[in-house]
Amino acid sequence: MIRIIGAKGDIENTDQFLKKINDLSKKHKIVIQVLDANMVYGKKHLISASRHAIRAIRRKKNSTNSLPMEILLYASGERQIRLSIQKMGIKTGKKKPIALVFIDNITDLPEANGKISDQNIDEIIKQLGITRNDNVLKGNIETLKKFGINENAIKTVVKDKYEDLILEKVALVDIIK
Repeated sequence: MIRIIGAKGDIENTDQFLKKINDLSKKHKIVIQVLDANMVYGKKHLISASRHAIRAIRRKKNSTNSLPMEILLYASGERQIRLSIQKMGIKTGKKKPIALVFIDNITDLPEANGKISDQNIDEIIKQLGITRNDNVLKGNIETLKKFGINENAIKTVVKDKYEDLILEKVALVDIIK
């Protein structure tokens, strides 16, 4: 199951924060990926990236050695890890918007074959010292532009379909990698 959560929190040290994420992932046998929510255009963006990443791993067409990193590649629309991290990796600072991807109950993937409840997710968020805020997942025109989508492309679709422009970027990773 894929669940997407928005949050805000103070990130003083990204390495320590990511170590906590990794430790919690291993403890629960789930995947937790954290991303800069300023680069997310809605929950569908991360659900699509997660599905593409899972499919790539199942087909042995993954570019990275872990599901969280594969999600990062797809979510960023990039084929290089370094660029993906620059684009969508979490940043240090106060009240940073954070997107969290939780993946569990996928029996054929050992790193995600555990099972957690919504209550477990709430506990994990608390342990991370962040506050849930799904509003940070709402994208805007600036998010689209950060993905290289130009004004002309944006003008060709109605606002309800902006998310589709990001989903195309996610899908294109299969072609460019």
